[in-house]
Order: sequence, then structure tokens, then C-alpha cells
Amino acid sequence: MSFQAYLDAVETKTGLTPRRLVELARERGFDETTKATPILEWLKEDYGLGRGHGMAMVHVITKGPRISDKHVGSGGAHADASDELWLDGAATNPHR
Repeated sequence: MSFQAYLDAVETKTGLTPRRLVELARERGFDETTKATPILEWLKEDYGLGRGHGMAMVHVITKGPRISDKHVGSGGAHADASDELWLDGAATNPHR
């Protein structure tokens, strides 16, 4: 599953775009210095997200939407179309 597919699934599971979840995380005080565990606990408790989907959100909460270009266009199972993750909802993603 690509990184973007994880984020799209987070939207499906929570009803919130990844960008909205980042905003909610900021409101809770989570930022680039926050360790994964408290973010994962929040996402599990409030939204029922498991570790894989939670870790995708941890990345965008703590590191932003840019990912390594290692898998971009690789054609593999984890390939992403861009090194910039789309946080504004799957339906509006221009890379789809």
C-alpha cells in the first residue's frame, strides 16, 4: 500500500481529511517534536486507527507532507505518484 493510500484510508475510516487531522493534532499541542506514542494513542482512542494508518498520520503531523522520493514512480506496491502527499481529501487529489 502506498503512503498516499494509507492517508486516503484514514480519511475513509475517520471521515476527516488528513489535513483536518493535522489541524486537530496541532490544537492538542502535537508538533514536530512530539513522539509517535502519544499521537498513536490519540488516533486510536478518538478515531479507532491502528498502527499502520496512525504512523502515516504521525509522519505528516511531525514531518509534513513530503516523503522520500525512493518509491515515487517505482511501480512497486508502495509506489506513490508524487513526493508530496495530498492532505485535502482523496476526491480532490490531482495525482489520481
